[in-house]
Amino acid sequence: MARTKTTLNPPPSVNYQALYRWAPEALLAETSQLNSHKDIDTYKQGESQDKFHIFGKELDVYLKVLPCKTGVPICADDQADPDEPFFFTYTNIFKRLRLRLPFSSFERALLTEINVAPAQLHPNSWAFVRAFAILCDHLCHPPFVDVFLYFFEAKKPGKKLWLSFNNVARRVLLTLFQQSYKGFKKKFLKICCNIHDPTLLDGLPLYWVEKPVLNKML
Repeated sequence: MARTKTTLNPPPSVNYQALYRWAPEALLAETSQLNSHKDIDTYKQGESQDKFHIFGKELDVYLKVLPCKTGVPICADDQADPDEPFFFTYTNIFKRLRLRLPFSSFERALLTEINVAPAQLHPNSWAFVRAFAILCDHLCHPPFVDVFLYFFEAKKPGKKLWLSFNNVARRVLLTLFQQSYKGFKKKFLKICCNIHDPTLLDGLPLYWVEKPVLNKML
């Protein structure tokens, strides 16, 4: 008896414009070029290993890095991909700023306070966050969100899409850096938990939001 050949229908395409009506066209067009593990490996070639290291050494088995599906915008959430909790993150915050996953309690609390996902905060502003944490560590003082937001104010994204921090007038703690972080677009990855500890994504916003929380001036 001949076997009947079965074919799998391709999954239906997602209408991101309908899912995220609040998102401008430019945001929906911000998709990753890292769509396979081969793409990730190719991107890593030529980068020194320490610059591209994503995880803290003690927790590198608890989180996993996945390529992004082709055409998925940076603002996609569990409506479009309901399999497991995740967040997107740009590669240059690890390569240029030496941030490591999982995020520190200070970084988580700050993202929660301003209600933005990791990729929604502009890399230039991640530089302020990183520098503030390093300064506090040098002074043997823990970094506090309230102190950070005394010196820095969150700016409305507007057409620029990403949330940014600026120095509060007359409270300049850190001067502007010499060179803006450019070339980060189209290079983001998907971060998920392994089964060892699914709580590692708790305590911070995972997905892009329409309305971040702007500073309450102190």
